[in-house]
Amino acid sequence: MSFYEEAKRRTVLVAGQVVPDAARCVQCGICSFNCPMGIDVRAHAWRGEPVVNSRCLTCGECVARCPRGVLRFERLSIFKEK
Repeated sequence: MSFYEEAKRRTVLVAGQVVPDAARCVQCGICSFNCPMGIDVRAHAWRGEPVVNSRCLTCGECVARCPRGVLRFERLSIFKEK
C-alpha cells in the first residue's frame, strides 16, 4: 500500500463511523464479541443506527469480522444539514 493510500485510509477511519445495514444483519453477535472496547455493535445493527459512541476507536474489527458484510465505514458530517 502506498503512502497516499494509507494516509487516505487513516483519514476515513478518524473521520468516520461504523454504519450497519439492518436488513442484512442476522444478529450473530460476532461484531460485538470482537469489539475491543466492549461496545454492543449488534444492538446498533439491530436498530439500524450508526455506532455513535465516544469509546469507539474505529479500529475496524467489527467491520472486518462481520460474516455478512453488514457493517461499513462512512465519513462523519461535522455540520448537520437542516
